[in-house]
Amino acid sequence: MRALQTAATGMAAQELNVQTISNNIANLRTTGFKRQQAQFQDLLYENLRRAGSSTSDQGTVLPAGLSIGSGVKTVATPRDMSQGNLTSTGKPYDVAIRGEGYFRIRMPDGSAAYTRDGSFSLDAQGQLVTQNGYLVEPGITVPQNATSVSISSQGLVQATLPGQTAPQNLGTIQLSRFINKTGLNSAGDNLFTETAASGQPVDGNPGQDGFGNLQQSYLEEANVNAVTEISGLIAAQRAYEMNSKVITAADQMLSSTSQMFRG
Repeated sequence: MRALQTAATGMAAQELNVQTISNNIANLRTTGFKRQQAQFQDLLYENLRRAGSSTSDQGTVLPAGLSIGSGVKTVATPRDMSQGNLTSTGKPYDVAIRGEGYFRIRMPDGSAAYTRDGSFSLDAQGQLVTQNGYLVEPGITVPQNATSVSISSQGLVQATLPGQTAPQNLGTIQLSRFINKTGLNSAGDNLFTETAASGQPVDGNPGQDGFGNLQQSYLEEANVNAVTEISGLIAAQRAYEMNSKVITAADQMLSSTSQMFRG
């Protein structure tokens, strides 16, 4: 019976939906995390009587067809790249982006990765790095004797040194934008990488040409709404249960048919 296979595709789809929701909830407190949402499409149909086909030699046609669907499939789990709330941390090297853009990170193999997680710190050489020690580009090196460091909304990094009244410019933190943000590849560790779908990065300074501003001593929270996720989880659970009931009903119908033949 086709209903068994059709309902099984529904259960598989909702199982993946629950997995997506569980990942969102698990990353509720992950800095810069962007939630995902499962998207579905119906599978192919078997057309037993096609709508519009001729029903007589006088030109009459079927007003509605007879087609049987074969279930559902998951086609994508795109990320919602909307802005998360900003929260104060009081740490001088924490930086949040308010608006468009990603921090560009140099990976150990020399490739580039991108992130919204601005929880930076200094390494042994005074370079600005991520929590995993990856260099933030373009490289910013803070002198060891710096008494304070400021990061402006336009990305300018300045340090105050002993015996100097004017702060010293250390460089500018740049941002990168993509024409299709949802096309970025999630690489883990709060990092994204470029793909053919995302397009090539466009680099620029914060506050210019559509780039967002920076905010020192703040971090961007995950854009996960706990109430929305729990509502989606309940709906997915109900859909899964209904598909399982379809399988139970189809199995009982097959059992009744089998008993009729045996009788």
